[in-house]
Amino acid sequence: MPSKRQPSRPQAASRRGPTPLDRATGVLEIDLGAIVKNWHSLQAKVGKAVQCTAVVKADAYGLGMVPVAKALAAAGCKTFFVASLEEGMALRQALKTQEIAVLNGLLPHSEKDFLSARLIPVLNDLGQIENWRKLSLPLKTRPPAILHLDTGMSRLGLSPAEMAVLAGAPDRLAGVALRAVISHLACAEEPKHPKNAEQRRLFLAARRKLPPAPGGLANSSGIFLGPDFHFDFVRPGAALYGLNPHSSGPNPMAQVVRLKGKILQVRDVDRGGTVGYGATHRMERGGRVATVAVGYADGWFRSGSPRTTAGIGGRRVPVVGRISMDLMTFDVTGIDPALLEPGSFVDLIDGESTPDVVGERAGTIGYEVLTALGRRYHRVYSGG
Repeated sequence: MPSKRQPSRPQAASRRGPTPLDRATGVLEIDLGAIVKNWHSLQAKVGKAVQCTAVVKADAYGLGMVPVAKALAAAGCKTFFVASLEEGMALRQALKTQEIAVLNGLLPHSEKDFLSARLIPVLNDLGQIENWRKLSLPLKTRPPAILHLDTGMSRLGLSPAEMAVLAGAPDRLAGVALRAVISHLACAEEPKHPKNAEQRRLFLAARRKLPPAPGGLANSSGIFLGPDFHFDFVRPGAALYGLNPHSSGPNPMAQVVRLKGKILQVRDVDRGGTVGYGATHRMERGGRVATVAVGYADGWFRSGSPRTTAGIGGRRVPVVGRISMDLMTFDVTGIDPALLEPGSFVDLIDGESTPDVVGERAGTIGYEVLTALGRRYHRVYSGG
């Protein structure tokens, strides 16, 4: 009589085939709960009278614009900033009622897209103001816009000369519903830098020459400069994603991301053996090398080759040889072989090796680390 016993779990798994985790060469864990916690923390820091918005440009700094924005909207965030029109249109599909402002401004022939998607352009020069004004003239309602003033970045925003023209001809804003006036701090990460006070002074002087509207000056680091920089709303980005808003000192934000890379192979390398392109690393003693399936195509910078480490079983192991496009190699001599089976993971970003630390080791900043993380990772969202 045939047995009616159910197949074991390994057999069942085999019939289902490999899971996404089995196929993944790396796993990027994103804690939406930590992002929400950081937003609440920043909102508490500025107080109830100041609105805390959220910058979700660049795919929420590489972490997924839609899931991040949805989690923040559910937590109470009402205004979001993106960089481009395309980002704004994509976000509007996910958020139906929240305000979405586009920092890069009103590009030629894009006006109707802004209207149809209910996006707020950030007007960066007199030409953009004129185009938005002309668009609004035949409309029954005046569409909102944000005015950007350049107070020292020399990047986007009305220059001092353009600001003088606008102040002398206020009718240029006729037909524009001025939702807000903003500027951007250049040196907020350095609290004692004199540029901060200078930009605040210029922002105050410019606002006095404009129609009344809410003001916004502080980015993530600007929030920590104190109430004088908060105005009516703040627009954090990096701090939401766990990056340190201070150039020095402990990080007050909750960590958001963890990254694991999969071990593909472990091999013994004799004394004198070389590892990687250019034979830049030579084994002084015989040892073991683990090859991990993460490289610069995954956003792990080649410039981090000399200083990158990974965590295995509570220990840090150093990278050896150059980081290549898809792979990097670590000296795992002395690590328990049970932790080094192919398919096992090493910790690349964790509580010790944070995005800020990874960036410093690669000669860059945590911002670039997050936004460079590639699409080949299996992403796991939690807490939202």
